[in-house]
Amino acid sequence: MNQRTFALIAVSIATLIYGVTYTIAKDVMPNYIKPYGFILLRVSSATLIFWTAGLFIKQQKIEKSDYKKILIASFFGITINMLAFFKGLSLTSPISASVMMVTSPIMVLIFSSILIRKPIGKQRVLGVFIGLVGALFLITLGNSSTANSTNSAFGNFLVFLNAASYGLYLVLAKDLVKKYNPIVFIKWLYLFGLIFVIPFGYSELTAVIWEEIPTNIYWNISFVLLFTTCITYLFNLYGLSKLKPTTVSVFIYLQPVIATIYALIVGSDSLNLIQLCATLLIFFGVYLVTKQVEKSTK
Repeated sequence: MNQRTFALIAVSIATLIYGVTYTIAKDVMPNYIKPYGFILLRVSSATLIFWTAGLFIKQQKIEKSDYKKILIASFFGITINMLAFFKGLSLTSPISASVMMVTSPIMVLIFSSILIRKPIGKQRVLGVFIGLVGALFLITLGNSSTANSTNSAFGNFLVFLNAASYGLYLVLAKDLVKKYNPIVFIKWLYLFGLIFVIPFGYSELTAVIWEEIPTNIYWNISFVLLFTTCITYLFNLYGLSKLKPTTVSVFIYLQPVIATIYALIVGSDSLNLIQLCATLLIFFGVYLVTKQVEKSTK
């Protein structure tokens, strides 16, 4: 297999992990660990893992001018991305959150056009409009049917903010991951992210009563720390180094499918008409956006 095939497999595995994470993380928050405390635990664990892994690879010096770029990428790719996602997920349902994440390719296109002056054709403008209408539809009307979803509208908005932040991160990180070894890049990415999230998560993490957490929830926490945090970022970074940002972001198409199937199987969520209609609008909008990109590439 060539490098492109390996990259596609890596991003597919990352997408599968993300898909089941919606329900797995939802079981932890906010009953056992509050969202920001979970993020601090997640980022601090990843920072330790990647800096330890960095000891076993060839050292690579970061150019001084790139520290600022990594800092900005960390702010959007770690801090805003994770804080908004986990806080939003704690307020809304797994299915609604996964549907909202599909807007990420639209945000990639918007930020690409702003930051690297990528032209937007009429079809893509229409796709952006339809996709954002679907997102707005879900935010304003997508009330969750799950009992532990306390504020679905605000939760959906936070997940949309997370999607926008992740889309911007993909654009900002594209050149950096080509320039540096993935471990070298990601260890600095997480270190800066850890500095950012400490003020938000410290009080929530120290308030956790660990002896009251059931064994199955510990397994959920371990899954998020190891697979969702470390494996997905490494696999996505590898994919990003071999594929276009828009190609990587299109894999988010699969997340609602995986998240919905898993949530329905374990009984943590149910599907309603609002979610279906919003999903169709968002998917059609993203289809128009990515279809135009492919034509332009050819």
